[in-house]
Amino acid sequence: MATSSSVQQLRIRYATALKAFIASSKTFEILDTVPPQLAGRPRDNSRSLFILDSSYNPPTSAHLKIATSALEESNRPSRLLLLLATQNADKPSKPALYEDRLVMMTLLAQDLRTHLQSLSSAPLSDLPEIDIGVTKKPYFVDKAAAIEQSGEYPHGLEQVHLTGYDTLIRIFNPKYYPPTHTLQPLEPFLSRHRLRVTMRPDDEWGNREEQEDYLRNLAQGGREQDGAKREWVDRIQLVEGRKAGETPVSSTRARQAAQSNDGLLSSLVPESVRTYVVSQHLYQEE
Repeated sequence: MATSSSVQQLRIRYATALKAFIASSKTFEILDTVPPQLAGRPRDNSRSLFILDSSYNPPTSAHLKIATSALEESNRPSRLLLLLATQNADKPSKPALYEDRLVMMTLLAQDLRTHLQSLSSAPLSDLPEIDIGVTKKPYFVDKAAAIEQSGEYPHGLEQVHLTGYDTLIRIFNPKYYPPTHTLQPLEPFLSRHRLRVTMRPDDEWGNREEQEDYLRNLAQGGREQDGAKREWVDRIQLVEGRKAGETPVSSTRARQAAQSNDGLLSSLVPESVRTYVVSQHLYQEE
């Protein structure tokens, strides 16, 4: 388990690495890997790269569940990238600083590997490695392209982006693809990579059947006028999310719990993240 001093050293290292990344011409970089990479060690033989792109403000038990589900169900060698955008199209950089989020992402990665080990008899050395990465790209297709072109991963490695249903709706919103405002820019991505979408049945996004209907409409040509192709639906997998009656988990609720100190934070974030949030007094002035 990480000590307080080692976590503070990690925070300082991330702050330094982040400044260097922002000042560089790079659009994507891996800042760390869990477990740490040995010098000169080649990357593993993964055939799929799962990517969980989020603001991690803070990481929650929902992040843990989404990543666990994907890695458990994978039938091929895989690794995971936890991705943080330093320029986000929709969300501000506050209230937690990026270096704090990167520390919490690392704590999440450690918890995730421990959790995966508890679910199987595999030794830790056989569990997927988890990268902590940053990108300057705010939009989905540009992030995917930056990762692909970075040289950090083998050429042709399939990306599987782990998203929520709300993110799927944004991905298929033509307003994010100027100047033509069509969905044609998705073609390079969906011809090579995939989306694994966690359903989010609620009043805002509709029930499960309505969310499944969204993909059926795509398969039947209902978005062709926007430039979408019917065959793209074969690259999108809908998976179960929160069950009926389960308490909703979100970073917003976690921040509110941290601010109000009402005891709910433990049910919303992994324990190591809760400890860090409390020790650093994060979200107290939101």
